[in-house]
Amino acid sequence: MTFPILTYILLSPMIGMLAILLTPRSKEQLIRQIALVSALATLVLSLLLFTRFIPNQAGFQFLEQTPWLSTLGIHYANGIDGLSITMILLTAIVIFTGVICSWTVTYRVKDFFALMLFLVTGVFGVFMTTNLFFFFLFYEVAVLPMYLLILVWGSTHKEYAAAKLTLYLLLGSAFILTAFLAIYALPQAHTFDLLAIKNQVQFSPEFQKLFYPFLFFGFGVLAGCFPFHVWSPDGHVAAPTAASMLHAGVLMKLGAYGILRIGLFLFPEGAHFWAPYTAILALMNIVYGALVASQQKDLKYVIGYSSVSHMGIVLLGISTLSINGINGAIFQMFSHGIMTALFFACVGFIYDHYHTRQFDELGGLAKTMPRLATFFILGGLCGLGLPGMSGFVAELLVTLGTVQTYPVIGIISIIGLVITAYYVLSAVQAVFYGKHTRHHAPAPDLRPWQFFPRAVLIAVLILFGVWPQLFLNWIDFSTRLLVGSL
Repeated sequence: MTFPILTYILLSPMIGMLAILLTPRSKEQLIRQIALVSALATLVLSLLLFTRFIPNQAGFQFLEQTPWLSTLGIHYANGIDGLSITMILLTAIVIFTGVICSWTVTYRVKDFFALMLFLVTGVFGVFMTTNLFFFFLFYEVAVLPMYLLILVWGSTHKEYAAAKLTLYLLLGSAFILTAFLAIYALPQAHTFDLLAIKNQVQFSPEFQKLFYPFLFFGFGVLAGCFPFHVWSPDGHVAAPTAASMLHAGVLMKLGAYGILRIGLFLFPEGAHFWAPYTAILALMNIVYGALVASQQKDLKYVIGYSSVSHMGIVLLGISTLSINGINGAIFQMFSHGIMTALFFACVGFIYDHYHTRQFDELGGLAKTMPRLATFFILGGLCGLGLPGMSGFVAELLVTLGTVQTYPVIGIISIIGLVITAYYVLSAVQAVFYGKHTRHHAPAPDLRPWQFFPRAVLIAVLILFGVWPQLFLNWIDFSTRLLVGSL
């Protein structure tokens, strides 16, 4: 029997969660250690998965299928391709570093780490399942715990942010469920098996044009698509550090992944019909998000609106329906996930010591926190597209794909990159090199155990910036197959 590595990746956080639930609340250090071991197990298994993955093999690999409710076409079924495997690695890296960055959480430690692992179980499930029923189930498992993470451990306006996030995401889920049920209801379908639907069902052009927007906007809500993005910055600001890392680093990628995996995969004609309009929405994401970020004076709001802008780059790459554009979109999903995890890890450290994120209440932190300042600045350089960082390669590919497909939109999108450089450098100047305005004693810099997770994140950004072909080798063949089917 083949080693079911995908199931083991899925079970690692689930077993960790169950172990935490069985551990007495008083044993907080043991709870943290269980969460760390669980997160480390997912990372090790994900790296092992890469060693066995064959980039140039057509179709899904590591297929697993167990009947669950066969009469309805519902099976526990897993499989991955180049898109899936990179998102699994992204999730494993973010949860591993997020657990370490959350080591100082002292309030309801048991509940916090159990929810974190529960959320990640859903994320892994989405990235590996090939059954629409389980896709939707894991999707809900991934997004709903964020409500409690924000409501219980959050900060600024947490009740408002938690409710707003949940309502918007439930709206998106309603669109997704409608499309899934419409697919299932077709006479030639009557199954939730994604691969069977692709091979057996011929969707009419009218059906695709009608239901592609349901999938695009349903998943687009989580991806921060304009005009359904308004929940995202508030959610970023209110969430605790590790939840923010997962929120921006991983959860927003679920939305873009859903568009690629379900929308483009099943409805190619619908994607072609709506692509010019979705490209315009993506452009609005890029420029609007960057403009609003440039006016913020709270570090988390800067990063929150920056995420809206950067996810616009992802959506624009998808809308090109080209090899360069989609490769760039996937690269940007990974790069942005690591970058924002690093940003929120840095901002969380500042907030834990100074209890503020306002520019005018900080300043001069590069003198007292040189290690932290270095990490934040390097993350910012990746965000503004500095050559040698992974963000540059991702944005270059998307820009090339867009200029070839929509020349005017491609040229206008470059404005967003200029504005990004402005607000990143402004934030760095105000927080790390401005006049120190705090009257109490300076906070200590990163300790070695706090240095490590941030070093892992920045190493990943530099690795794929210097050696982008390594990443492209994983995704390019899968992208070409997808574009060929379009």
